[in-house]
Parts: sequence; C-alpha cells; structure tokens
Amino acid sequence: MKKIFAGAIITMLILSSAAYTSCNSCKNRAADKTVELDDKEKIDKFEDQIESNVYPLPTSAEVIKMLTDLEVGFIIGISNPVENVKAYFSSTKRAINLGVYGADLSYATLYNMQQEVIDNMSAIRSLANELNMSAIYNEKLYDDIKKNFDNRDVLVDILTKAFNDTYGYLAENDQQPLALLVVGGAWVEGMYLTTHVSEAAYQVAGISKVLLEQKKSFDLFLEITQPYINDPSVGDFVKILDPVKKVYEGFGTSLTEQNIKDITAAIVTVREKIVE
Repeated sequence: MKKIFAGAIITMLILSSAAYTSCNSCKNRAADKTVELDDKEKIDKFEDQIESNVYPLPTSAEVIKMLTDLEVGFIIGISNPVENVKAYFSSTKRAINLGVYGADLSYATLYNMQQEVIDNMSAIRSLANELNMSAIYNEKLYDDIKKNFDNRDVLVDILTKAFNDTYGYLAENDQQPLALLVVGGAWVEGMYLTTHVSEAAYQVAGISKVLLEQKKSFDLFLEITQPYINDPSVGDFVKILDPVKKVYEGFGTSLTEQNIKDITAAIVTVREKIVE
C-alpha cells in the first residue's frame, strides 16, 4: 500500500518531466538531456524522502484484520488499561505506548467495541497531545470510525492513514527514533493480541500463518532500527526485544505447538516491560 502510494507520486513526477522535455525538444536536445538528468536526481531524492516517511511495516490495523478474518472472538480486558496512560512521563514511554494503544484501538474498532474505542481514543489523545500530534487523533478521526463501523476494509484504511500520519509527522520533524518506538510498540501489542486470541492460540486454525508473517515484520523492524541503534531509546527498546528475537531464530517454515507457546511467552515478557 505504501509503496503504491510512493510509486504513484513518482510516476506523476516522471510523466510531468517527460511532458516538459518533449515540448522543448525541438530547441536544444543537448539541454534536454541535462534537464532529464537533473530531474532524475530530483526524483530519486524525492523517492528517498517519501520512503523515509512512510510507515515501514504492516500497521496494527492490517494485522488485526487478519485476526477478524480468522473469526476469533473479542477478548474483554486484554488491551493495555487506559488508566496506565497516567504513568507514562517520558517521551520514550509515550511513543511506545502510543503504538500500543494504537493497536488496541484497531482491535476495538475492527470488533465494533464502541466503549473500548472511546477509551482508547482518550488514551491516544493524551499521549498525542504530549507528543504534539493532537491534530491527527481528533474528532474527525473518531467520527470517521463511527460512520464506518460496519465496513472493516474502510476502517483499516482510516486507521492505517492515522498510523502513516503519526510516523510521517515524527520522521519529518527529526524524531525518527520516536517514530520507530511507535512502530515497535504497535508491533508488540499486535503480537500480544494475536497470541492471546484464545487460551490455546495454537489450536486456532490459521494462527501459524499470521505469526510467520509477523516474523518478516520483526526482521524488517530490526533492520530499520540499525541506523539509530546508538540512540539510547532505540537501543534499549531493541534489547527488550531479545526474547522474541531468540524464539524467532528457531522458527522454520511451519510452526509447532511449542513454537507458538514459546513466542507467546516471549511476547508477554516484552509487553510487560513496555506497558509497566
């Protein structure tokens, strides 16, 4: 989805550039070639800018959509308690748990749990205000959610845009480490919800596929954190993820019951550290 968006913009730039040089080709072809090279450099630079500001992983809304497709029920009380938001004082904790509550919002939204949606929106607004992002999680977002409660595909699009906007805002304002923490928090909570869809998640048909897909996302997350690994907040967060990394290293192309139990335990360990 993100690649398509970036590609569409780049394609428009290329076409615009081509049209411009075509109209002037009869004047000076040597000059046209120079213009084309200059435009290509600008396009390459613009592509890099787009890619650096687009949410890098499947959003929690897209992950939760996989759960609803498995037709597992909603579990009341599984999300991070809203009252915990009062305990997050540092920008690091706020960013991580903005991602956590974002995943919880997706969970409540895609299961049509209206009170939980209200509660999670309240927690997210509180954290977003502290991170100067109140414009993203506003009344319009809540209204759009309410209007589309019966259309999961539209809801995924609405929530995905909110996550993209959050990541993009932080990245564009030289806060890439915080942007990565939002992504990491959302990933952990999405995995927590996935591994707790029932008391025996390993018995849920299709759960192995979802967990294997999330291994790809996890590997990508570790990769994109590397340029910022010396930032204390990013470095500490990646260390917290070690239990998950160790379990995932033992995974094959299919999962056993023990594999699912191991990743569930690892996620619980990590999640307890980031929401406390």
